Amino acid sequence: MDRRPAARPAPEQVAPLPSPPRTMRALRARRDELRSRITEGSREATQRQHRLGKRTARERLALLLDEGSFVELDMYRRGAGGGGVHTDGVVAGSGTVDGRRVFVYAQDFTISGGSLGAAHAAKIHKVMDLALANGAPVVALNDSGGARIQEGVMALDGYGGIFSRQVAASGVIPQISVVLGPCAGGAAYSPALADFTFMVRETAQMYLTGPDVVAAVSGERVTHAELGGADVHGTRSGVASFVHDDEESCLADVRYLLSLLPANNLEPPPPVEFAEDDPARPRLPDIVPVEPNQPYDMRAVLAEVVDDGEFLEVHEGWAGNVLCALGRVGGEVVGVVGNQPLVLAGVLDTAASQKAARFVRFCDAFNIPLVTLVDVPGFLPGTEQEYGGAIRHGAKLLYAYCEASVPRVQVILRKAYGGAYIVMDSRSIGCDVSLAWPTNEIAVMGAEAAVNVVHRKELAAAADPAELRAALISRYTAELMHPYYAAERGLVDDVIDPAETRAAIMRALAMLRDKRKRPPARKHGNVPL
Repeated sequence: MDRRPAARPAPEQVAPLPSPPRTMRALRARRDELRSRITEGSREATQRQHRLGKRTARERLALLLDEGSFVELDMYRRGAGGGGVHTDGVVAGSGTVDGRRVFVYAQDFTISGGSLGAAHAAKIHKVMDLALANGAPVVALNDSGGARIQEGVMALDGYGGIFSRQVAASGVIPQISVVLGPCAGGAAYSPALADFTFMVRETAQMYLTGPDVVAAVSGERVTHAELGGADVHGTRSGVASFVHDDEESCLADVRYLLSLLPANNLEPPPPVEFAEDDPARPRLPDIVPVEPNQPYDMRAVLAEVVDDGEFLEVHEGWAGNVLCALGRVGGEVVGVVGNQPLVLAGVLDTAASQKAARFVRFCDAFNIPLVTLVDVPGFLPGTEQEYGGAIRHGAKLLYAYCEASVPRVQVILRKAYGGAYIVMDSRSIGCDVSLAWPTNEIAVMGAEAAVNVVHRKELAAAADPAELRAALISRYTAELMHPYYAAERGLVDDVIDPAETRAAIMRALAMLRDKRKRPPARKHGNVPL
């Protein structure tokens, strides 16, 4: 039998493909017309959005994502209570930021005020499930009037589905919430559950009960901005991690934040190539005064430590006595916690403890090494702090550091007194490498306070208490607070030249790069919330 293949026909013998049937062309035209109508939206509603100083959902996504990268899901979805409008008031899908995959949803205030009903929630649920399954960050652009009242309990059920997914994804993928309009009632819990929350002044508001309800219940008259504006949450409540003047700068910073974060908890943060120059920083000794009571800006120290002086400060306007920031050292991402002597002399209080604890836990969850810059005189004293739970909130920061398994480097610049020294990632709670400047003073309390307590009786009986106090302070300082006291006892690894701080941190992080620490077998610990 002849098994040779049949000869192929000459090219001129191949019949041309038939042109699409008329019905197919008509369907494509109808599809394209419908897509155009959906993506362009109502011109009147778009103009109204612009008059409010806000961009549309699709305009926001265009600012956030790489050009041409957005893949939309459920464009044709309709809800029962949204007038049957396509998309049901939320644009959802996936795209890239600097070439890295993210999942996104943007609530569309031009459709039913961006209100959330069952179909709206189902689209968000789908995006969140895909983000978790693919191990990619999820970004939520919030601009919604709240639950769709006409859908009743189904709207509330939709919110519950979002919250439960956020908790399941917590510590697994980064979650970023951006508030660009109203975010009221139960919807406000979604930004609170996110890892980072951005807000824009003038247009963003977030509260559980609005001004009308507040007035009806308490008689208090308050505006939307006074109750839940960006500055309120950026400086007083601490809900907003970042506050911006406009949407463009806000979404640009979301992109920058994503460039510093890993895609998920199984990956390291993305490194960048860094052409290292001389790591010595001769300006550092001039930035920090030798006198322990003289203030300075810890940001200036941080700028000398990180690459190119660039860092992203978290909660800049809230609890300013502690500094939390993300930056790079030698091209590798680090999280930095530092006392800020410009605010309350850098003491720890309830707000600062909460701020730093949350940041430490985030960094630990996503494999970001921690650098702690210490210059702390103690905890803020007073009845207000004690009644406000200073012990409990301070324990949060203590717990966060003790639990952290990422590389941890401590640098003690000047004073480190009492329990605040322990809490600021001391060797006793698991710091891997502890460095100190020659100006360091590590003690239970300052020399003057210690002498007043320890030698109270001698001072009371002395003929010249002032002269005796000065002599005792000098002796106490020389014996117990000299720069090498802690190093001689193994609690500080090295006393370094301040100008060598960046180089020493780089060496420590390089040494710790392969650190592995297995958590104990347990369901979870009981954080002192």
